[in-house]
Amino acid sequence: MTIALTATEDLVVTDPVDGSTASRVRRASEADVRDAVARARGAAPAWARTAPAERGALLHAAAQRVREHAQELADLNTRETGKVPGDALGGVEAGIGTLVQYAELGPVHRGEALRGSFGAADWAVPHPRGVVLALTPWNDPVAVACGILGAAIVAGNTVVHKGSERSPATIARLNALLAEVLPDGVLVGVDGDAATGELLLEQEGIDVYAHVGSTSTGDRLSEVAVRTRAHVVRENGGNDAVIVDADVDPTWAAAQVALGAFANTGQICTSVERVYVHRAIADPFVAALVAEAERRTTAPAAEYGPLVDNRLRRTVQSHVDDALGRGATARTGGATPDGVGTFYPATVLTDVTEDMTVMTEETFGPIAPVRVVDDFDEGLRLAAADRYGLAATVLTNDTGHALRAAAELPVGTVKVNAVFGGAPGGSAQPRGASGAGYGYGPHLLDELTTTTVVHLEPAPPTTAPGGAR
Repeated sequence: MTIALTATEDLVVTDPVDGSTASRVRRASEADVRDAVARARGAAPAWARTAPAERGALLHAAAQRVREHAQELADLNTRETGKVPGDALGGVEAGIGTLVQYAELGPVHRGEALRGSFGAADWAVPHPRGVVLALTPWNDPVAVACGILGAAIVAGNTVVHKGSERSPATIARLNALLAEVLPDGVLVGVDGDAATGELLLEQEGIDVYAHVGSTSTGDRLSEVAVRTRAHVVRENGGNDAVIVDADVDPTWAAAQVALGAFANTGQICTSVERVYVHRAIADPFVAALVAEAERRTTAPAAEYGPLVDNRLRRTVQSHVDDALGRGATARTGGATPDGVGTFYPATVLTDVTEDMTVMTEETFGPIAPVRVVDDFDEGLRLAAADRYGLAATVLTNDTGHALRAAAELPVGTVKVNAVFGGAPGGSAQPRGASGAGYGYGPHLLDELTTTTVVHLEPAPPTTAPGGAR
């Protein structure tokens, strides 16, 4: 398939709060796309030969450059996506921390010494893969991008980076700040939409597709990679479940579920998408969850923001309408409000069934569909029966139940008694429709390098003519 781009078509983003124009960014032309890949390919040999300690030092400097412009990036993010100011700044700070983490991890990313035959030496050496095509999302644009970019760059790869067309100015500014510090061609930004991404996939000379975003796009990358043989790292959609056990405080559990379902207006890859609550505490739990939802819906805009745009809001509403049409009950919310912007109320649905779209697909909005179960076994079985495999949460005081969940849930991350959180050095592998490969943490350095095993034996002494040595 051949993609044609028109350079005069700008990317225009509407502020989801007031409907004004948030940003206008020139979309890359076909020539821009070809030039970006050529620049990254041309810079790859020299950057691969750069000492890891020097790469780490430059990444430290890049992190400092982002730190100096943290508020600017946060403001751009808020304007383009509606992310509330505190969360937007927190995302930038998280991105800075990730860059620093990889700046420290890169120089100590080591191979392995192997034990072979006596008198020989065996070892494994990591090498950069080459050129990484990084495709990153809009919902936390700086934090997510810094993870992939930091790991790829410090591992010795060069990067062509295209962010989402929903946050183009934020990503363009981030790319510019990082590129100011790095050698030319190590990081090349490309501004564009889905057609731009397709054209990038057509380019020769890309060794890795690293993607965070929708499952449909991740599937497309994997299809193309069969032909191009690029290595694929993808963290895609999720349909994360929460199991609420009978032995927990229902008010506390409702606060946890509300945080997971409504934070960033439900626009987080690991947002809570399905809730299975034990019948013994279902009534007080639902009442407390409704109160949590209503508190958020009436909160100031600085605390509870809009959905990113009308396209997503229509999708969210269609999922809710499907549930209501099949017998679900909206305990609060469930309808698109009038007025400017793309706000949507925090919504609690009950009487849901497993065939409803809110239970089978990632809604990516502030929807908490609640199903009552008779026991922990039923909740565990239903939570596991899903094509996605990103994460899941168990709220319980029963250690045995927690251990069973960790052993039986087919997901990359199991969280117990906290919907968010985790050690900074953690790495996880999503399953099924949620992707493949380590998308973050120290193990991402392994994904973005290849390994050469070396076997060395001493050569026999050279014997000169006549027997002399």
